[in-house]
Amino acid sequence: MTRTISLLLIPFGLLFFLTIYATANEKPRPYEELYPEIGYKTVEEALEDFEQHFKQRPKLPLRVPPISFTHHFGRFNDLDGDMNDSFEVTFINDQISKNHYTIDIRPIKNKIPIREKYVIKTFDLKNGIAATYITTSGFYVLVFEQDDWQYMLSIDKRVSDQVTPETLLEIANSIDS
Repeated sequence: MTRTISLLLIPFGLLFFLTIYATANEKPRPYEELYPEIGYKTVEEALEDFEQHFKQRPKLPLRVPPISFTHHFGRFNDLDGDMNDSFEVTFINDQISKNHYTIDIRPIKNKIPIREKYVIKTFDLKNGIAATYITTSGFYVLVFEQDDWQYMLSIDKRVSDQVTPETLLEIANSIDS
């Protein structure tokens, strides 16, 4: 069965009709097809790319949040210059969209500054390092610096009752230093 949807759009005072054709049994493409198209690969491959670029390998947490994930991908973001270069691990669930967790790692010299208005609380990790818990659009983030890297552990706000700041602290403390 094919559905036709017509929309009336009025951008900048002009009148447009947009017709969209959709088949009722169309399924979204699987994540294992979509994510590689936007630069994701296995975590190990992305970590090797990052290590080759920076000549140093960051340590990853040994723990993950206690929610279910169906996929995990890694990506080394190698943009113009080193300023925005980073390593990212994304954990997602293709059945439960709110189960979304990311780890972002970048050199401290290119760290993302934390604006005070987003800070919720500051904690100490077991090694004495300060960790700042902040809010951003759609995510809560635990930010800390360790071994020349800035780490950002982000969890979707919709699962914050299951993945608390203390859970993110446990994950951060699982990094073998």
